[in-house]
Amino acid sequence: MSRVNELLQKIEELQAELEQELRAKREDIEFTIRKRKVSFTREVKAKQREFLKRWLNYVYDSGPLIILTIPVIWGALIPCVILDIAVTIYQFICFPIYGIPFARRRDYVVIDRQHLGYLNWLEKLNCMYCGYFNGVMSYVREVAARTEQYWCPVRHARPVKSVHGHYRGFFEYGDAKGYREGLEPAREKLAKKLREEVLKK
Repeated sequence: MSRVNELLQKIEELQAELEQELRAKREDIEFTIRKRKVSFTREVKAKQREFLKRWLNYVYDSGPLIILTIPVIWGALIPCVILDIAVTIYQFICFPIYGIPFARRRDYVVIDRQHLGYLNWLEKLNCMYCGYFNGVMSYVREVAARTEQYWCPVRHARPVKSVHGHYRGFFEYGDAKGYREGLEPAREKLAKKLREEVLKK
């Protein structure tokens, strides 16, 4: 195993450890998730309401310059929705042809902060927007990553700031023989790995 692969594997292991730690935190904060719906105990809900800030105070405390940026922030929602639709259509048309399992959108677009009792309606709306926007970006990245692994799984010559989860399976830059001989097996391995992940869920 090359040093690059070793480091990428460590990143994956740390990510799994982080997910496990976050699951443990749920028990500390006393909430449960059933059928993707979050619920808190009555006591926790009451404690959260103590920290609720009135929406008028929230707006006033934000200041005029931040308020002026609202149309810019919300204007970005239109291209985001178009991108969401386009990528969903793309994967439903192309992935069956390529033999790539679908990226489940609900695994990436998570909107659940509106259940927090310490957020006012405006904060909840903002959090729903952020959950949607960042979720769509993660979903798009996964669809693009699966496409990249299928069509051009070659690492870059220069370091990449942030790599997706499939990058570890890419061929070394300049490894012509490895690429030509390993492309089809790599595609089969990708499809098998993704199908197994779906079955685990």
